[in-house]
Formats: sequence, C-alpha cells, structure tokens
Amino acid sequence: MGVKMYVDEGGGGEMEMTGAGLSVQSLRGVPELKYVNADNVVRYRAIMRFFYQEYKRLRYWLKPEDVFEALVAWNVWPAYTLEMCQHDLEQLVAWQNLTARHDGGRSSTLEEYLRKKMQYLMRPYSIEIERLLESLEKVTGYGGSLEASLFDTIADKLFTIRSEAGLMQPEAALELWNVLYRSFVNLHENAADYIASLQTAKAEEMLVTEAFLVFKEKLTDYLQNFIQALQRSAYKIEGNLLRINENIREQFLERVAEGDLNKPRLEEGPDKEELLEELRQGWGNIQRWFVGEGSSLSELTLLERATKDAIARIVRSAIRIQERKRTGLSRKKELEHLARWFASVESVDEAHRLSAFVFGLFPTRHLQGEDLRDSDSSDMSSWEEHPTMRTLRSRSRKRGERQQADAVRDNELRKQREREAFMLRQAEEWRMIDALLQRGRVRISELGPITAKERMRLLQWIGRCMTSGGMYSFVTPEGVRIRMNNPRTQERAIMYAEDGELEMADYELYFMLTEAASGSFAESAATSEERREL
Repeated sequence: MGVKMYVDEGGGGEMEMTGAGLSVQSLRGVPELKYVNADNVVRYRAIMRFFYQEYKRLRYWLKPEDVFEALVAWNVWPAYTLEMCQHDLEQLVAWQNLTARHDGGRSSTLEEYLRKKMQYLMRPYSIEIERLLESLEKVTGYGGSLEASLFDTIADKLFTIRSEAGLMQPEAALELWNVLYRSFVNLHENAADYIASLQTAKAEEMLVTEAFLVFKEKLTDYLQNFIQALQRSAYKIEGNLLRINENIREQFLERVAEGDLNKPRLEEGPDKEELLEELRQGWGNIQRWFVGEGSSLSELTLLERATKDAIARIVRSAIRIQERKRTGLSRKKELEHLARWFASVESVDEAHRLSAFVFGLFPTRHLQGEDLRDSDSSDMSSWEEHPTMRTLRSRSRKRGERQQADAVRDNELRKQREREAFMLRQAEEWRMIDALLQRGRVRISELGPITAKERMRLLQWIGRCMTSGGMYSFVTPEGVRIRMNNPRTQERAIMYAEDGELEMADYELYFMLTEAASGSFAESAATSEERREL
C-alpha cells in the first residue's frame, strides 16, 4: 500500500493513501453524526426527523417558522422559542446536516429583503442517517424469513443471462441485474437473520416450554418446505453459473455498466472501470455463495446444514419435553400388589369389575403392533381378539451371560416388497393430487364415492387446515397449497366411502400449485405414473 504525505500552506501534514488501500475520504471524520449525541440531542433529533418526514412527502426547502411550529406541536422542549429554533438550524448547517439559502422571494420592500430570511434543505448524508435511525427503531430481534421463491427467481434470471446475454439492450441488462442481485441479497440476509433468530436466548427458553409443542409442527413444516425448495433449485442455479463462461459474464456486465452510465445524472457519474469492478465483485459474491470457492464449502451448503440442524434441534427439544411429561415416581410396589390381586380373582367378569374400580376410564395409549384382526366387526371386544406377542428385553444394567451372535439376516426381499409398496402408494397419491388440482376445488357434498385411502387422506388434510391458524391452509411436501374456504360452515353432508358413510360438515377445499413446485410437479407425476404401469 503506497502512502504519500504532502504539506499544506499552513504547515499541517495530511496523509493520502493510494494503491490498494483505503482513501482518506472513506476514513474521514463524520461531522454529520454530531447531532445524534449532542448536548441538546432531543431538539436536534426532532428537527432532523421533521425534515426527513417532509422529505418523504416531497417537501424539500423548509422555513424556520415551519420547523418551529412542528416542534411546538410535538412539545419536545419546554419554552421553545423561534430564536432557539433559528440557532439550532444554524448549528445543523455548521455540522453539514442542512443546506441554507436566502429566501428573498417573499420580500415586498428592500428592508425586508436585506433582513435575513432563510430556507433549509436536508443534505444526502443526513437523509441516509435518518433512514438508518428509522430502521433501527423498528428492530426488535433478528427477524428474517426463508423465502423459497427467491431461488426460482435467481435461477430464471441466470438462465436468461446465459441464453440472451449477447442480445440484451443496456437498459434491459441493468434491470435484469438489479432484480438478480436484489433477490440474492434478500435471500442471504433474510435467511441468515432467520437462522440466527433460532439461536437466541429467547428461542432457547421457548424450546423447553410445553407451549412449544403447539408451535413445533408449523416451524418444522416451514423449515422442511424451504429445504425442499432449496434442493430443487440449487442444481439449476449451480448449473447456470458453471455454464456462464468469462466471455458471457463480461459481455453482460459491460451492458449493465453501459445501462447504468446512460442514466441522466445531475451530479458527476461513476467511472466505468470502477463500476465494472463493483459489478464483478457482486457476481463473485453470487458465484461464491452458490458454488463455493476453491476447497471451501459454498454458503448454500452451509445454509442447508444450518436449516437441517435447526430441524433436528427442534425435534430433540420436543422429545425432551414429552419425556419430561411422562416421567414420575416409581409405582412398582403398587403395581405388584394389583397384579397379585388380579391373579387371585376367579373369572374375567370379576377382573373387569376390579379394573373399573381401580383404574376407572383408561387414558388413551398408542401401542405399536401388527393388526391381525380376525373380524372387522366394531362390536367385538378386545378380549376376544388374539393377543399380539412381543418379546421384551431386560433393562437391567447387570451383564448377562454372553450369548452367541446370530448371523445377519438377509432382508433384501422384504426391502424390495416395501419399496414396491411405497412406489404404488406414491403413484396413488400423485394421481389423487393431480385430479384435485385439475378440479381446483372440491366440496364434500359434491365429492361422490371415494376409496378408504382417499377418505383418510381427505380427513387428514381437513385436520391440517383446521389447525393451521387463521389462514386455514397449508402446503404439502409436494408443493400443493390446500386451503379451506368455509371452516365454520353449519351445512352437513355425507362422505360416501367404500368402507362406510360419514356424516360431517360440508367443507370446501381449494387446491393450487405453489410457484416453487410448478416446475417439478409434472415431472414427478409422470414418473409416478410410469412406475405404476411398471
């Protein structure tokens, strides 16, 4: 970094940095920030905020009387006078926050013209400072969001650059670059802020409360849908970036720079080489974020890992909460006494009566096992069913006798059968979703006869809509948005299924394909149809 010193007429030295280093202008003091921490900061901040509000209303030059009336109406300072306001405005001019000019247009006599009447204008530095302060006042946390649609926007714009870079006009190239880079910046900043918000102390406190169990499903669905959109679009973005060689990139950036320089400006425009270097740096940021640089991982890969880690962390927290709710004191002795009591009774009817006195109404429990029922009759008691046998392993910490290890079982045939069954279920689900998408909407009273699997799937969708909040809609993993139009309807209808008839509310469901899944839905549906035919 080269450094040269020159001495001015007053004998003072000043350092000017040249070469690859920072310029003196970028490291200068900022007098425009003095009003933020001055002694009378309330008055100065109120004046600058009034100027900024009027600037947004397209009023630029303001009189001292206008500023004084606003501050008196806001009551920011007791006994505030016009002379104090005039002094504050002059101080802000000295700090380079405002620009002043003589207002002689309102004078009717020479004496009024010679008496100073000023108008004031906000300077560009001050506009950006007030815009920043206004944004900081709204900050309550990291915020952010995971906008999956931005991946599709970036992929589409990169494909347009790859195919039409040599045919673009400068204005069209500039507009395309602005949309591309703005989408990239929004994706990066919003995703980073949202993932960071999951690591805060407030999030840690929420993850250990029972109220989190209600919020868990929404949050995991939100993260999983983002991951699916990322995985669908990442290869398109990476492929387009790798196919845009240096010649195409330079040709496109030249058109962008030309379009930017063609904009009419009142002030001096930027140098073309500096503008091109800034555009190349922005392109490098996109390349590094999606593809990576050298042996280092891309930011896209790190974002995918962070999102998956957040999902795993949420699931672990939910499991810990549920386990904590299930823990309690040991009732071993009480259960042994009850077991001996039940063993002493002589008939099943007496055991039923003893169970009613001891336990009352049993709480619901979910037990996993193979459903090998001999009859579909709903009137058959569970005591008449054949038992499901399960071998329980000892939880004792004492080491038992060493047993001979069994050979590893060959489960290839079972895996093949399960794989074929899964492919058939997936094909059936795609056909049902495709049919509902073509209809657009469906009402229970207009549904007609359906299969048992379709009934179960429809009831599951209705339950998801009812628990999804005020919007009464959700997005399936396939990218289909399902919305309930009349959740509070009083009309009744009968759902006719092959396994019976169900009387229920006459709900109306709307089916639409989201923007993120529109490209891959047809391919997935065709693939599932081919698998079904095979």
